[in-house]
Amino acid sequence: MSPRLLLAIFGIALAARIGTIAWFGFSTLSFGDSRDYIAAAESIARDGAYPEKATFHFLRAPGYPAFLAVATLGHPRILWLAKLWNGILGAGACVLIAVLSFRLFRAPTLAVATGVAAALHPSFLLVSSGIQSEPLFLLLLLLFAFFLLAAVDRPSGGLALLAGAALGLAALTRPTALCLLPLLLAPLRDSRWPRRVRSQIAAAAFAGLFVAVAPWTLRNALVYRELLPINDAFGNAFYMGNSQWASRYYALESRAQLDAWIVDFDKDVRARLADLESRGIDTPGAKSRAFVTATLEERRGDAAGWARLIGRKALDWLRPWPNRWYWPPVVVWGVGALYVLLYFLTIPGLLGSPRRGAALFAAAVLLLSMATHVATLVVFRYRIPFWDPILLLYGAFGASWLMNSQRRPSTTR
Repeated sequence: MSPRLLLAIFGIALAARIGTIAWFGFSTLSFGDSRDYIAAAESIARDGAYPEKATFHFLRAPGYPAFLAVATLGHPRILWLAKLWNGILGAGACVLIAVLSFRLFRAPTLAVATGVAAALHPSFLLVSSGIQSEPLFLLLLLLFAFFLLAAVDRPSGGLALLAGAALGLAALTRPTALCLLPLLLAPLRDSRWPRRVRSQIAAAAFAGLFVAVAPWTLRNALVYRELLPINDAFGNAFYMGNSQWASRYYALESRAQLDAWIVDFDKDVRARLADLESRGIDTPGAKSRAFVTATLEERRGDAAGWARLIGRKALDWLRPWPNRWYWPPVVVWGVGALYVLLYFLTIPGLLGSPRRGAALFAAAVLLLSMATHVATLVVFRYRIPFWDPILLLYGAFGASWLMNSQRRPSTTR
């Protein structure tokens, strides 16, 4: 693709993100986790090390705080600069989506249209407007997909190594990226190359992931004297998403009830943590396992209730509209209609894709990410980095494919 076109996509995307940041405010902290990210970044900048104690209920993954510390030159409280960097990350992701579209479909006009659609996509704009990890996580996931696709097309062990490293860095930003680890085996299915070559590509991808994640895992082993691959958030997320607190969440009927639920859940978690520490259970991994055990004990004997909850969470993951308690009706209906359209167009896009292996890879990303979050915790914004690039890529191709099908002259025998 022409560098000018890619630069134009980047410019449109960055301008849209700066406008969105200005709308919400360059110096506001409306996102709940922002202060925790900033505190961790300050600790890295001040001490040269990640904090050993959690400032929230669990340790944050180190990727985004480390990025904040570096990108702001050790001053993460310069909020406009931190937000600007998230805008730059988000704009870069749009360029990558355009590049991926061209590599998948070899249609320059479609690639540009997909890149512009990503530049103006409401969900991408929203997550780039605050101090949150989604823009970095999205960019790393797209780099993983691009490098792995390029590695099997070339073929190249070096590109596969970069793909694994990108997935590892994504996992260090948000550990749920590890649900895509089985996809490092995807090169084994590419019949264009001998088995030896395919095996080398897959092995290089796993090596890249190991090189990216192993130093942090070793650091955790030295600090906490236990195996903690990235952080200890799983137990808290599993408890929130599968205990009676989750059942109560899906029974809420207003924003006021939700606010009360948040306060009550926080009190419960703090009380449980205090109890665990009083019993000598004070390492991150041990506390995480204790929350998982408590959830399983609570759900024991209630298989039917748990199954209903899992079904409710699956529907919540697929829900096309954002939370109506936070957004005005025009946003709820508008964004909901957009996602319904993308769902509708992505199906023929996947089915009609000229690259069957890549389409199967995309479908696997959809399924693995959904299964992982339904099994733990479903939040609308968690879906965006995993699903929205695929919806845009294959939705745009699906629209093009359907329009071209309508234009083809009918033939009779």
